[in-house]
Amino acid sequence: MKVTIIAGVAALGLGGAASAQDSVTLQLKWVTQAQFAGYYVAEDQGFYDEENLDVTIKPGGPDIAPEQVIAGGGADVIVTWMAAALAARERGVPLVNIAQPFSSGGLQLTCLAETGVESPEDFPGRTLGVWFFGNEYPFYAWMAQLGLPTDGSDAGVEVLKQAFNVDPLLQGQADCISTMTYNEYGQILDAGYTADELVNFNYLEEGVGMLEDGLYVLESDLEDPAFVDKMERFVRASMKGWKWAEENPEDAAQIVVDNDTSGAQTLDHQVYMMGEVAKLTEGSDGTLDEAAYQQTVETLLSAVSDDNPAITREPEGAWTHDITDAALK
Repeated sequence: MKVTIIAGVAALGLGGAASAQDSVTLQLKWVTQAQFAGYYVAEDQGFYDEENLDVTIKPGGPDIAPEQVIAGGGADVIVTWMAAALAARERGVPLVNIAQPFSSGGLQLTCLAETGVESPEDFPGRTLGVWFFGNEYPFYAWMAQLGLPTDGSDAGVEVLKQAFNVDPLLQGQADCISTMTYNEYGQILDAGYTADELVNFNYLEEGVGMLEDGLYVLESDLEDPAFVDKMERFVRASMKGWKWAEENPEDAAQIVVDNDTSGAQTLDHQVYMMGEVAKLTEGSDGTLDEAAYQQTVETLLSAVSDDNPAITREPEGAWTHDITDAALK
């Protein structure tokens, strides 16, 4: 169900450009990489400046939960997956999706062909690597739909709590691991494996796909006309950044590397990542697809159990088109 923003922005004279730069703090879901290229491009190319915005982009990491950051006042807007956002909403952090730059998803389960895993029918008795911290919800929903216990029994699967790397597959600790098309899958290829030596199960193709990187704010902030106006400008500039990144992938990758203070990112990998991420943002103007939202909700609700504590009831007020309608008109 959507939430409608009633605040009269135009009536209060806030619909136009602000007279001075307004600050916005964006908390990313993960570290600086091309997964977030649109925001870094918008900053680098002056698109935020054009909207009179002073944007601070905060990288994420393994110990950073965007939902907790925004709940604690550390960000105005966050990038997170819808499953995690809906779970947080049900648990008292009233997040609202205001834009959905990623229209498709890149989550996969990747297996070595040599293990003999060719279809989900081969999962029983296997060890599967799973990311947690809100990333586990799609996996548990899928296992529930397959009727597979996740208790390590012979009729079920053993769940390996996977770190955010591909080591469990390379070191033989798991038969299959979680990967993103734009990141870890490329790391496995870089390790020397060929595509023919890998078997991929894309969550979307398996019918349990869920919306990934979206922009979320606190519902209470949407009652403030000035905040609404600021988010309209932020979304407009950010989507401009995403389109620029799609059209200039190598330059966008360089911008990402330039913003990576850790020095961990290489240009070659970021170029690869940007090419894959562009497939997920292609065709999106930032407007949330209601059908995709509903699929995410229905997938989560179809697998309510002790192993899948994402949501237990239909969300209310979890999204709005008002921001994108105003930003993109």
